[in-house]
Amino acid sequence: MKQLEKELANCSSQFFFAYFNHEVAGWLKVNTDNAQSEAMGDQSLVVERIYVKMKFQKHGLGKHLLNKAMEVALEHKKKKIWLGVWEENENAIAFYQKKGFVQTGAHSFYMGDEEQVDLIMTKTLI
Repeated sequence: MKQLEKELANCSSQFFFAYFNHEVAGWLKVNTDNAQSEAMGDQSLVVERIYVKMKFQKHGLGKHLLNKAMEVALEHKKKKIWLGVWEENENAIAFYQKKGFVQTGAHSFYMGDEEQVDLIMTKTLI
């Protein structure tokens, strides 16, 4: 709970929720400035989290949340939007590519004791 409180208190982070039939179906967390997990510069916004619950997938909610992230980036006058996606999540990678994202890097992270790799995908907005 303390981690969530810390994230909510950071003025460089914003949270958004998608509803389907009055139920939270997905959510989005975007970060700017010092809340970014990688040094991507002050002209970038990161999509730190974008989730759609399994039973609500294939209804366009992921597209809606990603469009919201791009809208927020433009409101903040950011030139780029980026995110990390697990290298084995082929559906997500294809989705982001279809939305104009390209791979610009990669970084490792640990899930328990197992090393995983996230692809860094970026889209130039303006």
